[in-house]
Amino acid sequence: MRRRSQLIPWKVAGRVTEGYSSGDDVVRSTGWVFNNAVGDDLTLAEFVASGDDEVPAYLEAFGLRGANNATETMLEIGAGIGRMTAAFTREYGTVIAADLDIGFLERCRETVAAHGNVDRLQTLEVADGRSLAIGDDSVDMAFSYITLQHCVRSDAMHLITEAIRVVRPGGTVVLNLRAPSRLDPLLLPVGAVIRAGFRLPRVGEWLSQQRWLTRLGWQVSRLSPAEVLAAVEATIGDAQVWTRPGAAITLGDAIGRQFDGINPSHWWLVATVVG
Repeated sequence: MRRRSQLIPWKVAGRVTEGYSSGDDVVRSTGWVFNNAVGDDLTLAEFVASGDDEVPAYLEAFGLRGANNATETMLEIGAGIGRMTAAFTREYGTVIAADLDIGFLERCRETVAAHGNVDRLQTLEVADGRSLAIGDDSVDMAFSYITLQHCVRSDAMHLITEAIRVVRPGGTVVLNLRAPSRLDPLLLPVGAVIRAGFRLPRVGEWLSQQRWLTRLGWQVSRLSPAEVLAAVEATIGDAQVWTRPGAAITLGDAIGRQFDGINPSHWWLVATVVG
């Protein structure tokens, strides 16, 4: 496998999580926790509660919540330690949590065992950061949140096409991306410098516990709706691009939808997979 520098922070953070005795310690101590909260009093339960709020909000906004979910299989690309996964296991019959680090997936299973339905959970390692080792037409929905922006452009596009490949015809892809912005000429080079620090012994471990440095280090790529839709338009239908009201994101010819819960820099592709 070709060495990918953008994967190093994830591998380091995953290794660091293995050194903690509880999910509470992981949430309190590692900077890769993206629930916008820090502090010595945080708990895994509070961390999961933030996912419990977001999962139904997104599913309802996108028109994807229904009785059939209880019999369907969904794939979560970039599950981490299970912030949203626990809620998904209460919503779907089978949930495949995918991440590139085994340490994250082990913590994800612990999180779901404590706060979700672990009998519905399967895990999938994405060792190369771009390929999904499951068959064509295997799931009813592929979902990814705050993950594709951490991949280099080619890997992000490959994961998007992989997500479409594994969804059955008539199923849905629900993919979150970050759009290009005027701050990218600053953020992306700074991210590259921080990622270089993760290569250094002990420095990487320290960086993985510094929330803002870690978040900057994981800013790798940006993709516009036009770029993504041009690449996958032959394999999807009923494509919608969801943004926050007032967001300065160019939609091109895409059908635009709006939801207040979306980050102003983010957009979502919600589309049906065609046969």
